[in-house]
Amino acid sequence: MTSSEIRRKFLKFFEARGHAILPSAPLVPENDPTVLFNTAGMQPLVPYLMGAPHPAGDKLASVQQCVRTVDIEDIGDNTHATFFEMLGNWSLGSYFKAEAIGWSYELLTDQATGFGLDPRRLYVTVYAGDEKIPRDDEAVELWVKAGVPKERVYYLGNDANWWPNVKGRDTWTGPTGPSSEMFYDLTGEGLGDLSHEEFVRADNEQKVVEIWNDVFMAYEKRDGQIVGELTKKNVDTGAGLERIAMVLQGKNNIFATDLFAPLMSVIKEMVGAKYEEKSARIIADHLKASVFLIADGVVPANTDRGYVLRKLLRRASYYLNSMGGINKKLGLFSEIVALIYKNIYPELEQKKEEIGIIITNEETNFLSNLVFGQKFLDKIIATEGRISGENAFLLYSTYGYPFELILDAAKEKKIAVDVTDFETRKKAHQEVSKAGSDKKFKGGLADTGEQSVRYHTATHLLHQALRDVLGESIEQRGSNITPERLRFDFAFDRKMTTEEIKQVEEIINQKIAESLPVNNIILPKAEALKTGARHLFAEKYGERVSIYYIGNDLTAAYSKEFCGGPHVANIGILGQFKIIKEEAVAAGIRRIKAILTNI
Repeated sequence: MTSSEIRRKFLKFFEARGHAILPSAPLVPENDPTVLFNTAGMQPLVPYLMGAPHPAGDKLASVQQCVRTVDIEDIGDNTHATFFEMLGNWSLGSYFKAEAIGWSYELLTDQATGFGLDPRRLYVTVYAGDEKIPRDDEAVELWVKAGVPKERVYYLGNDANWWPNVKGRDTWTGPTGPSSEMFYDLTGEGLGDLSHEEFVRADNEQKVVEIWNDVFMAYEKRDGQIVGELTKKNVDTGAGLERIAMVLQGKNNIFATDLFAPLMSVIKEMVGAKYEEKSARIIADHLKASVFLIADGVVPANTDRGYVLRKLLRRASYYLNSMGGINKKLGLFSEIVALIYKNIYPELEQKKEEIGIIITNEETNFLSNLVFGQKFLDKIIATEGRISGENAFLLYSTYGYPFELILDAAKEKKIAVDVTDFETRKKAHQEVSKAGSDKKFKGGLADTGEQSVRYHTATHLLHQALRDVLGESIEQRGSNITPERLRFDFAFDRKMTTEEIKQVEEIINQKIAESLPVNNIILPKAEALKTGARHLFAEKYGERVSIYYIGNDLTAAYSKEFCGGPHVANIGILGQFKIIKEEAVAAGIRRIKAILTNI
């Protein structure tokens, strides 16, 4: 079964069971300063999981683009990917465990309506409970009723079967609850019945692989502490497309599936006899993720999203270079990624030349840094006869010099590297970065309070005013909204003049003075496109689209955009709009920071 067929079958299955099909949200969350990327299918839905009504209803399904970098050191194994697609279905207070578990089993095993997997190769885990929450015996009973033998159901603790798990548990604010994970046996002969210890060992050895996770969100957490039960109990499920494809296509790793095979083939042809499987997997993974990130407006930089992209491209360049690959050829891979996804994400084809140029430029810059890093490394080796943790981390963090290359050089020269001190410094750096990241993610907007909502509406006004002053070619490249200010990134190739900034402010404040209403309408996508409302790529929106417009009627509205809200009812309450900074953040990308006063 091809990856395209898997997507279609998944969505068709849940659409037939009353679910509204949602488009993938962008990888870069709109108006959300709390997280760098969408890392799960549920992330764009946090406000609705917390109780806000969703315009599409209370049963939803989607295939969501995701990027996760927390597992970057695991890339190259059989199952991890930086960019992946999450198949997900949700109940917002509609159904709960019984339906979720029954449908999961049916979709996985049914020969007619589902994927037709062998039920004898399925294993399931459920929540073991702790001092506050009882173990999930109900889920066990439901799995047995569905068809899973009781001896194939295993109780696991918070680190495995509570969402969010250990990686985000202590700081999470939002919906939370026990989970139930489904695993599939990848071995040739089949493992059969396993004891608890044997199952855990098989998981660690990747003889069984997790293919789906059902989360039963019944509680609310604030700053990592459970504060009570949700008014409505929700279901959040996620199945990685890449892993499902691996199983259905009879492969033992995701890189052999149709989602990666074309990339792997080109890499192998490019490097010839020096081909190394793990390095090729890292290159394929990082380049695919980079292509999708650039398509969503991310450009290489030294902070936040841009730094993640830069790190991915530099690692890909290093590994290709280490296998003797042709330098300055990474940009060509944008065409291959576009080809793999041409029928699903046509925007990649539309932007492949631009993406290729950005990748090639970054590769060129990195190869220059690699030369400087090599000179610094040679000097250390010659003068000190060893590589301290401090110098290793300096090479790693400042020159972007991969630690693998440092170890290779040390091995060749037969000198020591203080790996322990390097890891300590690296971990300390990650903790600082993680602290900043944890402060960001609380779900939805920075908050859904009155101030953030005001700034959200002001962002729409700013977008249109920029087009009025600078021209219709202005396109949004990102935004960041807090209760204190708004930040808006847009594509423009020069610094705005003082007069242009003044004109933008005057236009916005004039509109605010007119006390125009803000209205919302939901239309079929075809009709929504005809309205002229601003949007990203039309294919990223579902069959019914929410439009917010500023004005008395849609046709004559001053601003109209595809948007999920929330917004103020009338812009007259916004106060005075003031731009406090206009600056460059990358080549061809400008950033405005603005505030509202006299509210």
